[in-house]
Amino acid sequence: MEQTIYLSLSLVAIAAIITLCFVFVLFHKVSRLKIGDKKVEEIQGYIHSGSMTFLSREYKLIIPFVLGVGALLAVLGFIPALKGAEGIGWQAAICFVIGACFSAAAGWIGMSIATKANARTAIKAKEEGMSGALKVAFSGGAVLGLSVAGFGLLGLVGIFIVVYLITGDIHAPIQILTGYSLGCSLIALFARVGGGIYTKAADVGADLVGKLEAGIPEDDPRNPATIADNVGDNVGDIAGMGSDLTESYVGSIISCLTMALFTGLSFKHILFPILICGVGIIASLISVMIVRSRNWKDPHQALNISTYIATGIVIVASVLLAIFFLGEYKYMFSVIIGLVAGIGVGFVAELYTSDKYSSVKAIAKESQTGHGTNIISGLGVGMRSTWLTIACLGAAIALAYFFGGAYGIALAAVGMLCTVGITVSVDGYGPISDNAGGIAEMSGMPSEVRSITDKLDAVGNTTAAIGKGFCIGSATLTSLAFIVSFIESVGKYVDGFSISLSDPCVLIGLLIGAMLPYLFSAMTIGSVGRAANKMVEEVRKQFENDPDILTGKSVPNYNRCIDISTKASLREMIAPGLLAILAPIAVGFVLGATGLGGMLIGGLVSAIMLAVFMANAGGAWDNAKKYVEAGNFGGKGSETHKASITGDTVGDPLKDTAGPAMDILIKLMSVISLILVPVLVKVTPLWDVIVEFFAKL
Repeated sequence: MEQTIYLSLSLVAIAAIITLCFVFVLFHKVSRLKIGDKKVEEIQGYIHSGSMTFLSREYKLIIPFVLGVGALLAVLGFIPALKGAEGIGWQAAICFVIGACFSAAAGWIGMSIATKANARTAIKAKEEGMSGALKVAFSGGAVLGLSVAGFGLLGLVGIFIVVYLITGDIHAPIQILTGYSLGCSLIALFARVGGGIYTKAADVGADLVGKLEAGIPEDDPRNPATIADNVGDNVGDIAGMGSDLTESYVGSIISCLTMALFTGLSFKHILFPILICGVGIIASLISVMIVRSRNWKDPHQALNISTYIATGIVIVASVLLAIFFLGEYKYMFSVIIGLVAGIGVGFVAELYTSDKYSSVKAIAKESQTGHGTNIISGLGVGMRSTWLTIACLGAAIALAYFFGGAYGIALAAVGMLCTVGITVSVDGYGPISDNAGGIAEMSGMPSEVRSITDKLDAVGNTTAAIGKGFCIGSATLTSLAFIVSFIESVGKYVDGFSISLSDPCVLIGLLIGAMLPYLFSAMTIGSVGRAANKMVEEVRKQFENDPDILTGKSVPNYNRCIDISTKASLREMIAPGLLAILAPIAVGFVLGATGLGGMLIGGLVSAIMLAVFMANAGGAWDNAKKYVEAGNFGGKGSETHKASITGDTVGDPLKDTAGPAMDILIKLMSVISLILVPVLVKVTPLWDVIVEFFAKL
């Protein structure tokens, strides 16, 4: 047994280290590519400087939260009644800090390479055409994707090995790994929310004044907000997404380990999901190498093939591991179901957000009759997209449960995210391509270059929607596993514990949980609106004070707009973050464990629907605008185009700020609730105190 554990964990750790070594090599390969154009270098410098400055200031703001929560976890561990509780104690506090650091590192490395690859993608588009541009953009995305998988898995396995070496108990690492997941979640929440507010404030401000009022093209250098807009692509869709998917990846593995622990399964069942992820990271690495080894003319084909290669390798490996390592073939079906469900959810996102299909074309067509019909059509598409997504997830949950019970559901989440390395690589290439198009426009490159980057960007919008679908799907399965673990954990302390609809605390908790995603979304969207207002006022002010900006004789003050977005996003991200952290704590102490369980269920159901709706509606509006800009229904500058810009502006905070934060919200609340269990069972909830008071009247 001991030899098997050490060998399995060591092989996975080696796989993660090899992946990170490849990340290092690829990072330097992309960085060493020559730009050779002073104007492009200048613009790239603005974007790189603005992006890294924002990230530095954001991390400085988050550090006190990380240290404060870490200290709290350590202090709680000294309370006799809480000793040995999951996710509490100085060991869990160390894991929490490591998780926060590794999640932040993935975002930092992704941001750094993205702001180098953007200019080099534009240069390669000019020199080598589609194949050269695709290779550089995909390489930049691969650095992010493989960093997410490498850091997430190495941290988890490293902690597991160290704790097992010290204790000799395979269950001991699982007790403290919840802290590692919490650390990743906290960084992901602030990175996603802060980055989302930044990027959409800049984007909305740039579009409203630049496109609609001044009538200048997207990414025109005369627009003061255009650099901030390009910085925002990296802040939200690279650093934010990197931290987000590190948290999703880690959370799926830990939920599976926790489920194996609470259901009393063997040590091989604990190692199985870790081994699957080890295979997944190597499969992602192989896929990246294959895509980079060829010259591709069709970016959509290249990205799809990379996903299918990684998926195929994991399917074969899961069959072999289930039969020869686990000795129970039925669990391989749970992993395969997760993989297939991930592709299914991704296809649904593509079906509703790609201009190859009818939904996006319908929005573009409806835009001919004005702004209102564009909005109505987009809302309908977003709402309609929920049924197919839920059908995929419902089928996956049912089938995974039939084959493996609650553990099977957690395995399906691991299956969906075990190829996160290639999923994020595909997703991360999109913002790089978008930036490359902006740089091409601002530096005055030939229109053929912008045509290439626009095609890359259009595919990138679809891959972004697919990536968001993966996040939503995996968050659903992971949160469901955490909720079951929460119920099992309470059951260890309270005999016969269950969540019943006849309990008023559960009903109240359900209602509060269903409300929280709406309140959270309102706060983040409102933050975008306030920040965008300041951006609009600044751009208008610069145009009024210096008319030569629009004639091209004067250079706008780009730094002023960058500063506005930075300050606004950092200030506005605090309140939503605190809501996600404090809500489960407050509900737990007021309504007890049953009420908190109800809140988790209500929050999960509500957040899934909102996340799918917002991601797909926003993606559809965005690509409907691009479909019109491609020359359909009047093309650029037409009334149809103006209406499509309105839809895109409304959809921006939905798909890039509030929507992506939903999956982090439900997982963070689930992890916090799991950690709270030992405290809640020792404390009398306020509800019981009030009931007892009224009973005496």
